[in-house]
Amino acid sequence: MREDALVQVATGVHLVHGSHTNWIVLTEGDAVTLVDTGYPGDRAQLLESLAALGHAPEAVTAVLITHAHNDHIGSAEYLSRTFGTPVLLHEAEAPHARREFLHRISVGRVLLNAWRPGVLPWAVHALRSGGTAKVPVTDPRPFPTQGPLDLPGRPVPVHTPGHTAGHCAYHLPDAGILISGDALVSAHPTARARGPQLLPAMFDTDRRRALAALEVMEPLAADVLLPGHGPVHHGPVAEAARRARELAT
Repeated sequence: MREDALVQVATGVHLVHGSHTNWIVLTEGDAVTLVDTGYPGDRAQLLESLAALGHAPEAVTAVLITHAHNDHIGSAEYLSRTFGTPVLLHEAEAPHARREFLHRISVGRVLLNAWRPGVLPWAVHALRSGGTAKVPVTDPRPFPTQGPLDLPGRPVPVHTPGHTAGHCAYHLPDAGILISGDALVSAHPTARARGPQLLPAMFDTDRRRALAALEVMEPLAADVLLPGHGPVHHGPVAEAARRARELAT
């Protein structure tokens, strides 16, 4: 794990830069909430990031999933099978996680966009890291309650569909932090822009809903954004959402 991969954002809140995807570690005493798990090929780095914070994988009380693309659920089933860790997500994303269907960019669409800067290197990395591997989650569980979850960090799920139907962000209101997954990012290998933005449209299942999800995040009280891709962004989430909308329209 490179030196700058582990970023402390607040007490008990760390963002970890995987190979191309971030995951979040929320800690409270000896207990951990893990938000996303990176690519399958990121597993060693995932475990190393926990160890760097003084935690064994057995300390993870739950894995929260923003959405069920392979670069976010790569080790979710491993943690579930090996340690009995529950995997929680929005109910609309559960069948996607079980791979009853698969919403992801097709090879054909990648080839159609291969002329765009960064697309081919990204695609090669995705293949090498397990982007097309079979990593279904056999027992994904919908959130047990509405509002804050009784987990380290007390994250509040926020349904933000568009990238996938069940995409979910997580709000940490006491810390003023929004974990935005792929509903709002700050960089991506296939994008030229830096700063708050939507992913390129080729990655979204429903672009109209992805734009509408910005309106869902805009009123949230947060001034730190922890995206699924790119660095930590400091500044009001409302402004970040407005900037992303302007870039996309």
